[in-house]
Amino acid sequence: MRANLYPWQLLSTILVGMLNEHQQRVIHYLKAENQVLREQLGDKRLRLPDHQRRRLAALGKAIGRKALSEACSILTPDTILRWRRRLVAQKYDSSGSRRVGKPGIMREIRQLIVRMATENRHWGYERIEG
Repeated sequence: MRANLYPWQLLSTILVGMLNEHQQRVIHYLKAENQVLREQLGDKRLRLPDHQRRRLAALGKAIGRKALSEACSILTPDTILRWRRRLVAQKYDSSGSRRVGKPGIMREIRQLIVRMATENRHWGYERIEG
């Protein structure tokens, strides 16, 4: 039984090695391409729309800080991870839907109260409220 596994192990090791070598060549190419783009950009600041920031933040979080520091040439790992923290904070931030204090009175009711108070000066607030 052990002798039958050896050819399969050897074949799978060769295939994995070939795939790894191919991936390394692709990564090397992409790094060089990013460096060319960075040189074209020069000292100008890169402006990315939100959808591109979200994409890079998600992918950057998935590979981690160490891999980001090796792979990033256009942005710093700190920038990408900061974008990720902001996205997570925005997701769980409910400040836009939260209001402080009592709910406001509708404009028509407010106008009616003011009209009643001006027309009937001897009425107190208790009578108007009633």
